[in-house]
Amino acid sequence: MARPAFPRVRAVVQRVTRAKVVVDTETMGAIDAGLCVLLSVGPGDDDAVARRFAGRIATLRIFPDAEGRMNLDVAAAGGAVLVVSQFTLHADTSRGHRPSFIRAAPPDQAGELYGVFVAALRELGHRVETGRFGAHMAVDLVNDGPVTLVLTSGEPAWPADAG
Repeated sequence: MARPAFPRVRAVVQRVTRAKVVVDTETMGAIDAGLCVLLSVGPGDDDAVARRFAGRIATLRIFPDAEGRMNLDVAAAGGAVLVVSQFTLHADTSRGHRPSFIRAAPPDQAGELYGVFVAALRELGHRVETGRFGAHMAVDLVNDGPVTLVLTSGEPAWPADAG
């Protein structure tokens, strides 16, 4: 039996009315309405994956239009993006009680791709705030809806009639 491939980029994307990240007592990044993205990189990821994933998140239509239907992306809604690195999204809890993080990318690779992801969002014209990669951070947010999506790059496409 073949061992499954390591997971790719993972993100928890939350639509927020406000969000900020603090290191020690310093606010590193803060936004009003927009997206809070908790991002984790896998060892098989590269620049192209990070850029595609940024584009995918930037075009999620999860903001309400004039009729209250989720039809707008973050730019159309006038929102910003707060990106926080969170390697714990790659935790393996299948054995014992202590999570293993061997499925997360090494810190050097993860830091580089975190930067590529953030730069790609900025190149797409978004206002992007960040935490501090590798630091112990406090994230404060108000989830709007609540709307929370868990995304992984490399997921197979759903059939058009899947809903």
